[in-house]
Amino acid sequence: MKRRINIINKLAKIKKMNIAVLVSGSGSNLQAIINAIENGYFEGKLTIKAVIADRDCYAIERALDAEIDTWMVDRGPALSKEIDNICSDNDIDLIVLAGFLSILDAEFCQKWDKQIINLHPSLLPKYGGMGMYGEKVHTAVLANEEKHSGATVHYVTAGVDEGEIITQESFEVPEDADLLWLKNKISEIEKPLLLSALKKIALGNKA
Repeated sequence: MKRRINIINKLAKIKKMNIAVLVSGSGSNLQAIINAIENGYFEGKLTIKAVIADRDCYAIERALDAEIDTWMVDRGPALSKEIDNICSDNDIDLIVLAGFLSILDAEFCQKWDKQIINLHPSLLPKYGGMGMYGEKVHTAVLANEEKHSGATVHYVTAGVDEGEIITQESFEVPEDADLLWLKNKISEIEKPLLLSALKKIALGNKA
């Protein structure tokens, strides 16, 4: 019996984590995950089982090029239910929002509690919430003359950008920074930050 338990424990440790990546745009963060998997960054413990888009976007082409099963869902009232069905049917362990712009409903967030993560381009809880995404965040940071900015990976809850923070990275904003500088700096740090968070989770070292 002891040997059987040891075998079961060993199998549990080597099980791959199946993720679904939800996208709305160019898919640069999706591509970063694809590249990291191919390069062995996750030590064979993570695979993208599904890519789900809420609109026609370049991320879909990236997913299809990588031969990943891909869906496009309608941005109507049934959006969360459709995503739930796809994730449930594909044995998804973790849902990754990578530039996903639609809001998931409260019932979905509750069902997938601590199984949804999001990458946000600010140091939450600052500059989060409804309507705060992309250049809108950067514009607000500059308008308020913030000395520091950064990116955050957090768990997703029904409250927009209110979930528990998993990890953050910050940097100093120089006085002469403009929108392009801030946008490029965030882009530079957010991909390694997301990959680091995913690796911790996939290897069982949750934050």
